[in-house]
Amino acid sequence: MARPTAPSPTRTGSFTDRTICRAAKVTYPGTEQELVAAVAAVVSTKQKVKVATKHSHSIPKLACPGGDEGTLVSTARLNRTVCIDVAKRLMTVESGMVLRDLIEAAAAAGLSLPHSPYWYGLTIGGMLATGAHGSSLWGKGGAVHEYVVGLRIVTPAPASQGFAVVRELGSDHPDLDAVKVSLGVLGVVSQVTLTMQPLFKRSVTMVQRDDSDMAEKVAVWGHLHEFGDMTWLPYQRKVIYRQDDRVDVSTPGNGLNDLLLFRASPTRRLIDARVAEERLQENGTDTARCTAAQQQAAAFEQRSYGFTNDGVSFTRYPVVGYQHRVQASGTCLSSPEDGLLTSCAWDPRIRGSFYYNSGFSVTLSKARAFVVDMQRLRDRNPDMFCAALDSKVGVVMRYVKASSAYLGKKKDSVDFDIIYYRSHTNGMPRVHADVVDEIEQMALRKYSGLPHWGKNRNFAYDGVIAKYPKAHEFLKVKNRYDPAGLFSNEWTDQVLGINETPNIIKKSCAIEGLCVCSSDLHCAPEQGYLCKPGKVYKEARVCSFIRDY
Repeated sequence: MARPTAPSPTRTGSFTDRTICRAAKVTYPGTEQELVAAVAAVVSTKQKVKVATKHSHSIPKLACPGGDEGTLVSTARLNRTVCIDVAKRLMTVESGMVLRDLIEAAAAAGLSLPHSPYWYGLTIGGMLATGAHGSSLWGKGGAVHEYVVGLRIVTPAPASQGFAVVRELGSDHPDLDAVKVSLGVLGVVSQVTLTMQPLFKRSVTMVQRDDSDMAEKVAVWGHLHEFGDMTWLPYQRKVIYRQDDRVDVSTPGNGLNDLLLFRASPTRRLIDARVAEERLQENGTDTARCTAAQQQAAAFEQRSYGFTNDGVSFTRYPVVGYQHRVQASGTCLSSPEDGLLTSCAWDPRIRGSFYYNSGFSVTLSKARAFVVDMQRLRDRNPDMFCAALDSKVGVVMRYVKASSAYLGKKKDSVDFDIIYYRSHTNGMPRVHADVVDEIEQMALRKYSGLPHWGKNRNFAYDGVIAKYPKAHEFLKVKNRYDPAGLFSNEWTDQVLGINETPNIIKKSCAIEGLCVCSSDLHCAPEQGYLCKPGKVYKEARVCSFIRDY
């Protein structure tokens, strides 16, 4: 019988090293008691174990047990609301509940989860594992884990305790700062209690301006608007400012956020779009790529980025709607099975969208200087940015507040999110790949940035744990909760600094984001891509097409 494989990472379709995650067994507990039994079974045999969720998992290999003999514990059936205390504004849910169901259940009780990521296919357990967030510097900030006031987690235990125990952590428990951003290495979260707010509405207006003062704006925009963000289109020299603020629940409007990228689309259109993208990558000119990028941006703007005033049509800004209808989207999840007449863009059954997604944060105090450097790089050759950044959604900037979590942000920060082309062929260079690679190295090295725990490539995590002042406190908790490291794998040991490095040094490793090049062999010299210094950040080492350098 074929071994089970883990589901594809969210919206990308492949791990960064292109390997397949295999496991000997998958269990589907439906109650906490069954979850305890599942963990006890693997602990008693000293098997590796990881948690998988209903729809997807992170881009790095956090959900893979390692080897072929491990076990996956799915939380797909741990998806219920445990209790809602409206008077105390508390909501307890099982860890496998997806964000969509959580915010809808809260709204039905007259409550709102104040902040969340923009994609509602994530589970509450998955969001805590990777520090998932929306955009805000107000109040407790935009990260979901900041609203956790209690949880229950199943961890390994000695034989005398039945091989597994449930640990219950309240808001004042010293271990909560370890568990609420955990990378999944401490055990399986069973239930989470969140502090909620009374149901409210938001007012959203998307404003497009030139980017001449973007560097000054990035440092203040998050303070001006509670849910504000920014999207930069470098080649077009434009910024899309999201003016997004809380309004009284009595404000007229029943708007809906149904982000275009997260909708189902005709499958043939998705396949044709990928074919066209590959053609532009392999045989297109910069002029053609820039024209395509401009057309896409215009189409997004014309369709109001997926916002409607009433769930059907868009007439004007502002779009006013209830928090649960505005904070996140992902209608592709609930689209009907129609024999693949329509699909999610990233559906592995079709040859549709396939790309990298890199997230990294720079502290707010350094964000202006970083943006100035990105603009300097753009000004050297704007056309290069069409294939590298403008061809997808540009550079999305969200705000994240400092956290007490041991693996959370240490200072108020700006999170930069980039989506860019990936070839289906291993080792095949992207056109102008050195643009993204220089930007990332600049952010992580020159500006001491942090990679998002759930989305980036291998090289970004090399030495990252040294940037977390309380990492040693996290590792102490890890050693107490899981001394045998059964919930850890090779990847988590590498990023936590326990063993070796996440870099994979081999031919074309820098093309794949598995390393930073130090030799031409790490690029694609046979195709004219050599290891060169960055154009603005000279300490960077990137694979540049020799005719572009």
